[in-house]
Amino acid sequence: GRGGPRGRGRGRFADTRPAEELVPRSEVVEILEGKNLLPAIFFVFSRAGCDQAVRQVLRSGVRLTERHERDEIRAIVEERCRTIRDEDLAVLGYWEWLDGLQRGVAAHHAGMLPAFKEVVEELFLRKLVRVVFATETLALGINMPARTVVLEKLEKFNGEARVPITPGEYTQLTGRAGRRGIDVEGHSVIQWRAGMNPQAVASLASRRTYPLNSSFRPSYNMACNLIEQFGRTRTREILESSFAQFQADRSVVDLARRVRQQEESLAGYVTAMQCHLGDFEQYAAIRREIGELERRGAVRGESASHAEREKRQGQLNSLRRRMKAHPCHACSDREQHARWAERWWKLRRETDEIERQIRSRTGAVAKVFDRITEVLLELGYFRRDEAGELSLTPNGRTLRRIYGERDLLVAECLRKQAWTELDPAGLAAMACCLVFEPRREEGTLNEKFLPRGGFPEALEKTQLLWARLDDVERDHRLPGSNPISTSLALAMNMWARGLPLDAVLREADMAAGDFVRWAKQTIDLLDQLSVVADGKVGRAARTALDSVRRGIVAYSTVA
Repeated sequence: GRGGPRGRGRGRFADTRPAEELVPRSEVVEILEGKNLLPAIFFVFSRAGCDQAVRQVLRSGVRLTERHERDEIRAIVEERCRTIRDEDLAVLGYWEWLDGLQRGVAAHHAGMLPAFKEVVEELFLRKLVRVVFATETLALGINMPARTVVLEKLEKFNGEARVPITPGEYTQLTGRAGRRGIDVEGHSVIQWRAGMNPQAVASLASRRTYPLNSSFRPSYNMACNLIEQFGRTRTREILESSFAQFQADRSVVDLARRVRQQEESLAGYVTAMQCHLGDFEQYAAIRREIGELERRGAVRGESASHAEREKRQGQLNSLRRRMKAHPCHACSDREQHARWAERWWKLRRETDEIERQIRSRTGAVAKVFDRITEVLLELGYFRRDEAGELSLTPNGRTLRRIYGERDLLVAECLRKQAWTELDPAGLAAMACCLVFEPRREEGTLNEKFLPRGGFPEALEKTQLLWARLDDVERDHRLPGSNPISTSLALAMNMWARGLPLDAVLREADMAAGDFVRWAKQTIDLLDQLSVVADGKVGRAARTALDSVRRGIVAYSTVA
C-alpha cells in the first residue's frame, strides 16, 4: 500500500474551536452501536463541524471495524485514489482521512475532494463505514441510506443568522433513515439540549405537506433560443403556461378574494359616512389635504424658505375657506362621519395596493420576458421587422450558444473584443471571475492580487461592460447581476500555469473540493468559448481547457 507521512494535511482537517455539547459524540456513537442502530448519519450544519466531529471521535479511540474490514477499506481507497500524486495526497489530508475510514468514521461535505466523497459514499453503502458526519447537502440526491439519522441541532446558519430548520428540511434529513430491503423501520435521533421544546420537535415530525415554489426565470440565452424556435407570440404562450406563472396566478386568486371582501367593507363605510347636507367624501378629501400640508410644513420647519412658507400658508388659507364653506361643515354629526371617512380612506389605499399587486403578477413571467427582449433589442441581439416580429442578429446567434448566469456579459465581451490580449492562463482566470460566487457566510472577500500580463486591462474592460449592462437592465426594471469577484482569479491563473496544488490552495484560501467545483465551472465556460469565440480567444480557450483540466480537477468526476 501507499506509505506516507501522518502529519496534519491542509484544509480538510484544519483546527477549529471545540463546540460545547452535553453528550460527547463518541458516547453517542457507542450508544448507537450498543443498540444496533448503526450505520448512522450525523447531520452537522457546518463543514468545520463535520471535520471536528471526526477528529473528536477518533481521539476517543472509537473503532467500528474488524481487521479484515480495515484491509478491504484500504484496498478500495488505494484503488480509487491511485491516480492522485503523493504530494497532492499530503495536501489533501489523505492519511488522516484514511485513518478515519479504516476505523469506520468519515465526514461528507462540499469542501471535500469529489473523489474522496465518492469513496465515503461507496464504503457507507458497503457497510464498511458506519458513521458519517455530514452537512445537509448529503440529503439532496445522494444514495446513502442509513439505519439511523442523528440531528445534533434543530437550527442552522443560513448565511445571515441562525434559524430553525423547517418541517420540510426535517423530513428531507430524516428521510435518510431506513434502508430499503434491510430495515423494517428507520430511526431519527435528536440530541437533547438545554431549552429544547419537545412540542416544537413533535411539530417538525407531524407536518407532511410543504409548498413547492418555482424558481424559474427567463434568461437572455433562453429568450434567444425560444424566439429562434417559436417566435415571440408562441414563446409568450409557453411562458404563461409555466409552473411559475401558475403559482403567480394562484396567488392572484387569493388577492382578488381579499379585494372583493374589502370592496364590501368600503361600500359599508360609504353608507356610514353619508351626510344629508352634501358630499362628505369631497369634504373629507379637503380635510385630508389640509392635514397633509400641515404635516409637510412641520417637517420642513425653519429649513423652508420664506417664499415656500408664504405659498403653503396661502394654500392652507384657501383650503380652510373651502372647508368652512362646504355644506357638510355645518353637520352636527360631522366628526362621526369623519371617523368613517378616515376608515374608508385607509382601506381604499390598502385595496389599491392589492390591486397593484394583482396587475404586477398577472402575466408576470411573460412581462419579464418582454423586458429581456427589449434589452436584447437595444443591444442589437434582436431585430424587429415591420410586422413587429423578432428575429436574431448574428450576435444573437452567438448568445444562443452561451449558457450561464452571465451569458449576456460573456457575449458582450466577445462582441467588444475585451479578451483578445489574454493568454490561456489569463483567459482561465477571467472565466473563473465570471462563474465564481463567494459563499454568503464568507461575506465580502478581500480582492486578491491580479494576474499579470493583459489581465488587468481585460478586467477593466469587462467591468465597464458589466456596469453598462447593469444600467440597461435597471432601466428596463430587471435585476442586475452581482459585481464581478476577482478573489479566485490569481489562484486559477496559477493552476492554469501548472503550479502545484499546495501553492494554489494556499492562494485560493479554500478547501480542495470548493476549488475543484469552481475549476469545473471554469472549464464549462472555457468549453463554450472554444466553440463560439473566433480567432485568438477561441485558440486561447482550447489551450486553457487542457491547462485547467489536470491533476485533482481531471480525476474528480463530480463537480
